[in-house]
Amino acid sequence: MGNLDIIRKKGKLSPTDVIFLAKGIVNLLLQCVLSIDGMIYALWQTFLSVKELNGFMHTSLFFLMYYSFWLTFWLSAHYCTTITNLSYGFFIWIKRIVSNFLSHLLFLTALGMFIVSVPGFWAVNAESLIQSSENRTEDSGNTVHEMFSYHVSAYTLGAILPFCLSLLCLVLTSSFLLRHVWRVKNNDSGSTRTNLQAHVTALRTIFFLLLISSFFCMSQVDIFFPNSPTFLTVCWNLQILSPSVEAAVIFQASNKLRRIILRRFWTRS
Repeated sequence: MGNLDIIRKKGKLSPTDVIFLAKGIVNLLLQCVLSIDGMIYALWQTFLSVKELNGFMHTSLFFLMYYSFWLTFWLSAHYCTTITNLSYGFFIWIKRIVSNFLSHLLFLTALGMFIVSVPGFWAVNAESLIQSSENRTEDSGNTVHEMFSYHVSAYTLGAILPFCLSLLCLVLTSSFLLRHVWRVKNNDSGSTRTNLQAHVTALRTIFFLLLISSFFCMSQVDIFFPNSPTFLTVCWNLQILSPSVEAAVIFQASNKLRRIILRRFWTRS
């Protein structure tokens, strides 16, 4: 709703607004998938034996999770190239494509993560085959090796790579801001203070998004401790709260959304 107001008034969204809109949609879908998965696990565990349903939920969860990580990277790259103005060729190229082809970039990223996540549907079926064919040791060993290779590759492309790139952008932006503060600490210019506050908000946003991503990734290790109900409960709570916490981070990062939402509530009241 906030972005529709911006489109109606200005006709075009800024790169930050486009990424926030994409992250909002992904968070909404991820929250729905996690909630449905939790209700199925708590109320209708018989559905967990349905391979098609289990594979669909697994694929949807990891696609949304990987895409959210890459959206965090593109937001980090946008902030980094806008704030630091680095003259290296790679950062100039990133700044150009983010500014001019962001919509195409987000679509291609979603397509790539979908291609990476789809084999997870067959990975779930392979797990059920392993459980049903314990006597076929050789075939089970080959299947486990293939599943392990797929999970490592998918997690590297979908989670580790965007996390490392986002962390690099965070470090570069932090170092630039520290040097900037050191140079202008005695400057009384109001514009400098305003820009500095906006930069600090951007830096804080990336830090919290990476922190949430870290907790979400750590919560995925619950599969290695299936016999610990307490640990499973803690991990599941971390997962199901992550989209809502990310939404709160997005709201604190966007002055436009805060103004629009507050204006709507005040007008209705």
